[in-house]
Amino acid sequence: MSNRSAYIVVTGAAGFIGSVLAGWLNQQGYRDLILVDAFDREDKAPNLEGKAFSLRVEREELFDWLARERPVVRGFYHIGARTDTTEFDYSVHEHLNVEYSKKVWRYCSQEGIPLVYASSAATYGAGELGYDDRHDIVDELKPLNAYGVSKNEFDKWALHQWASGGSDQPPFWAGLKFFNVYGPNEYHKGRMASVIFHSLNQIRKDGVVRLFKSHRPDFSDGQQLRDFIYVKDVIKVCYWLMQHQPASGIYNLGTGEARSFEDLVKATFGGLDMQANIRYIDMPEDIRDKYQYFTQANMGKLRAAGYTDPFYSLEEGVDDYVRNYLAKAAYL
Repeated sequence: MSNRSAYIVVTGAAGFIGSVLAGWLNQQGYRDLILVDAFDREDKAPNLEGKAFSLRVEREELFDWLARERPVVRGFYHIGARTDTTEFDYSVHEHLNVEYSKKVWRYCSQEGIPLVYASSAATYGAGELGYDDRHDIVDELKPLNAYGVSKNEFDKWALHQWASGGSDQPPFWAGLKFFNVYGPNEYHKGRMASVIFHSLNQIRKDGVVRLFKSHRPDFSDGQQLRDFIYVKDVIKVCYWLMQHQPASGIYNLGTGEARSFEDLVKATFGGLDMQANIRYIDMPEDIRDKYQYFTQANMGKLRAAGYTDPFYSLEEGVDDYVRNYLAKAAYL
């Protein structure tokens, strides 16, 4: 990606991670961006304010546009996806997360463009096989919801193309299994926004945060554990992979340290200089049987590939997010 006059494509560019990535690319000197999304939601428009880019292309028009205009593309970040874990209609996920992703892959393969795409830790399901980003376990993973299934189906398909050793693969590709990403520019996400976002709204309303009770005897209330990673770290890794292009494959992207939701909420209160006040409520039945109680990324592969930057700790990331963005309704 040394040629800065060529285009970089970012899908999901009006969304949470995609918009932060676009801003990061601007900071690195890249302004010839092709931003791809469904741009019909006004609540996502502020995510792109102040961002420099060449043009916006509607998501469903992208491939016709690429075939017609034949732009010179030097890098493709496929961040866009249907991420709603409460959407149980698999056909919705299949269209955007599987079939659309195959079109991205094929385009990058045909044009010789390096590809970084978003997978998900939801592919690991309940973690029966652990959280190792090994290729040999992907076929055996059992995601708990339609979103996780769709992400795993594309991972399986991509690995099959790669294993065949033919020309039907980009010159470099990386599928990133995002763990629990939080940070600025998620104001539009509604129910799917981070616990930090919802916690701040609850604190402002009545001074208390409600967390789900545990419905498993081996986890106490509030001690469900997740690998929370700050979006500022996520986009740095995306950029690093495109710049350095180590071995192609699937990579975990978390911090490598599981923390409790109680810790998360205490850090949120801390960012507001308040004492924590937490109450526990029953988990909704529609997600109770599909809920991950523990996730923790094995980050050995990315580290072995040469990525050495430290990750924000939970307390550091949440404090920055709350003080500098959420409390001010600011965007990144």
